[in-house]
Amino acid sequence: MAETNGNGGGQGAPDQGQPALHALVQFTKDFSFENPNAPRSLGPQDKAPNISIQVNVNAKQLAENDFEVNILLEGSAGQDSDLLFKFELDYAGVFRLTNIPPDNMHPVVMIECPRLLFPFARQIIAEAIRGGGFPPLYIDPIDFAALYQSRMSDIARSSGAALS
Repeated sequence: MAETNGNGGGQGAPDQGQPALHALVQFTKDFSFENPNAPRSLGPQDKAPNISIQVNVNAKQLAENDFEVNILLEGSAGQDSDLLFKFELDYAGVFRLTNIPPDNMHPVVMIECPRLLFPFARQIIAEAIRGGGFPPLYIDPIDFAALYQSRMSDIARSSGAALS
């Protein structure tokens, strides 16, 4: 006969020692879409627009195991007087990390959390651009691990330069 007192085993019983990452909530903090030259910008274009996208990830600790993580995506198509559109999205989530070793917390927060948020932010941008009269812009997947490593290298270099 199987035990059902909640003390272990059984299907659906969580292992208390397993590392876990839980998205508690996701939300748009700030969003802007501009179509400054409409309706002229909506007509046929002589050439493909120059598309520029910048990505930044920030995080702050809210409680012992809870973190707010933000992805800031800024972009534009065209330039100067030929600007077709520009956007800025600050998309965030609150995540709870449990049983994550302390030396792994920072990479999990700065790599895995934005990786979970990105598809939703990407869809918001695509829909806004489509709603602005343009074909939707589907941003290529972002390598948050490479972005994290680059940021850590920049910090190490600037710390080393400050010590010299």
